Amino acid sequence: MIRDTIKTALITAMKGGDKAGTATLRLVQSAIKNRDIEARAPQSREGKAPDDDDVLVVEVLQKMIKQRRESIEMYVKGARLELADAENAEIAVIEQFLPQQMSEADTTAAIEAIKAELGAGGMKDMGRVMAELKARHATTLDMSKASGLVKAALAG
Repeated sequence: MIRDTIKTALITAMKGGDKAGTATLRLVQSAIKNRDIEARAPQSREGKAPDDDDVLVVEVLQKMIKQRRESIEMYVKGARLELADAENAEIAVIEQFLPQQMSEADTTAAIEAIKAELGAGGMKDMGRVMAELKARHATTLDMSKASGLVKAALAG
């Protein structure tokens, strides 16, 4: 499980004196714990926890990377390159724990297969296609990139 791998990496980073890695991994564990708590809440905004724990952890990691990329964009615009470099270092630590992502060609093939199975023909079917894509490939797919590919497949 990814959660166990993160815990082991944190211990290794602490023993090795890697302060930046330790701080980032503690942030990761905190975000995962917060997501666990949100999933248990009766009126949870995030919905119930996925059945597969790795799906939950990957969702958290992908969200953290997205937040850091947005921060990097703002730091670069504001000429704060040292802060952008720090965010890039955090992304590198977080990405170690993500499963290998599907290539664009594999993603397109998966979208076409789902589109054919569901009989999707237009933009009105985007939600159904995205839901099925997420159900099948959530841990190995960047859903924000997949969204653009699904739009292109349904529009054309």
